[in-house]
Amino acid sequence: MRSSVAIVTGGTSGIGLAAARALREQGLTVFVLSRHPFTEKGLHHLCADIADERQCAEAVEAVLRKAGDVDLLVNCAGFGISGAVEFTALTDAKKQMEVNFFGTVNMTKAVLSYMRKRGSGHIVNISSVAAPAAIPFQAYYSATKAAINAWTAALANEVRPYGVTVTAVQPGDICTGFTAAREKSVAGDEAYGGRISKSVAKMEHDEQTGMDPAKAGAYIAKIALKQHPKPIYTIGFSYKTICVLLKLLPSRLANWAIGKLYA
Repeated sequence: MRSSVAIVTGGTSGIGLAAARALREQGLTVFVLSRHPFTEKGLHHLCADIADERQCAEAVEAVLRKAGDVDLLVNCAGFGISGAVEFTALTDAKKQMEVNFFGTVNMTKAVLSYMRKRGSGHIVNISSVAAPAAIPFQAYYSATKAAINAWTAALANEVRPYGVTVTAVQPGDICTGFTAAREKSVAGDEAYGGRISKSVAKMEHDEQTGMDPAKAGAYIAKIALKQHPKPIYTIGFSYKTICVLLKLLPSRLANWAIGKLYA
């Protein structure tokens, strides 16, 4: 009997790598995508830029040639920018959306026709608690993750009749290299009373003291292998509680609380 085949974008570092390893331990054949060379026993690597629709299609075709199937796609690739909306260059904001949101779109479109025709498949999109809890001075990152949640919910209803399931998973603060890789700008910090740098420092402290990525990866793998998954999951009890409170509290109060934490 063949093993299930998974593709994990951003699968060479952080929670993407952790999820890929967890899926490998469950007996899946795992292909990891990244822009740079990577080698690890038991993981098959393909170079691809998810912001390039053609490269995404070619990567999926390569997996189909080598493994003959694609059962699971985990869209984990992405990056963060921080800074005040007023002072963030539009080119940087568009790049954030191009990678985090449209990269997910590109990979999903590359597998969707195949999954729909075969009548099964699961697509897992890595979102963030920053989607329901939009973080000041991370407005564009939060916007990309909110877009992923809305897009996931809509797509899930489009493809459900064809046996394809689509899920978003919302991590909170995870201790990974994502923090160091963030593209930070403190332009306008003086005009904003030093609040940009203070907010980002608070956020990065929370990340670096956050959850072990292996735990997050194991959770993602667990959700990815569920038979009947929900549209959205949140990693960690405290973050699940936060998301519930954000739904229950009046929007003014909820947004005020987030502002007190980060702004």
